[in-house]
Amino acid sequence: MEKITQTAGRNQLGNFAPDFAHFNDDVLFGENWNNKDIDLKTRCIITVVALMSSGITDSSLVYHLQNAKTHGVTKAEIAAIVTHVGFYAGWPKAWAVFNLAKTVWTEDEPSTTDVSSATSSETDKGMAKHAASMIFPIGAPNDAYAQYFSGQSYLAPVSKSQVGVFNVTFQPACRNNWHIHHSSHGGGQILICVAGHGFYQEWGRPAVEMLPGTCVNIPAGVKHWHGAAPDSWFSHLAIEVPGENCSNEWLEPVSDSDYTQAARGL
Repeated sequence: MEKITQTAGRNQLGNFAPDFAHFNDDVLFGENWNNKDIDLKTRCIITVVALMSSGITDSSLVYHLQNAKTHGVTKAEIAAIVTHVGFYAGWPKAWAVFNLAKTVWTEDEPSTTDVSSATSSETDKGMAKHAASMIFPIGAPNDAYAQYFSGQSYLAPVSKSQVGVFNVTFQPACRNNWHIHHSSHGGGQILICVAGHGFYQEWGRPAVEMLPGTCVNIPAGVKHWHGAAPDSWFSHLAIEVPGENCSNEWLEPVSDSDYTQAARGL
């Protein structure tokens, strides 16, 4: 049976609450999750049901939904599970969980080869681990803007009123095209890395490394791109700076050579 490991406790609370981090990583996940009396798929289902019944629908539930999918829970099974529990735990809770589950089981049930299934499983594991490292949801595949990205990205709205705030997540090596935020007054964008490792680069300048907590202010009129490192998932908040006559101009993709040079330069 696969060994479950967890480092979220130490990563997020290691300095603030080391005992809690130890219990979370070493006891809850290190010992309990690796108990062989219950198989991992069943344990994943039990955990999702417990969180749903408790009304917990934050990033921790997203992580456990991802974990359930990784360990064999299908779209049909999670739909039946949430529906069943909804009768006992409450219909509004079922609605909340379905809204999250739809961002995890985004594709039709696969009829793929063993090789592609293995690749999908590795992607799911990477996504689950990344989701557990941040408080914001990964969101749904960023299909509306897919033509402006090299690789797979995801989008989760955080706020659509007053100031637009979106959590944008990139799979490893994914990046958006060169682009410019235009405005006749004000405008631009602010990026704040919330998880993973990525880059930001302005035209004619060296790339800037982005790690959790890194903040980048992008004035209007600056040609730039941002995306994930080759070996890491990457998430940043994209904050729309208010302005007049604002628009985005999407330009050419970042070439493989320019991307490789940016990665090597850090």
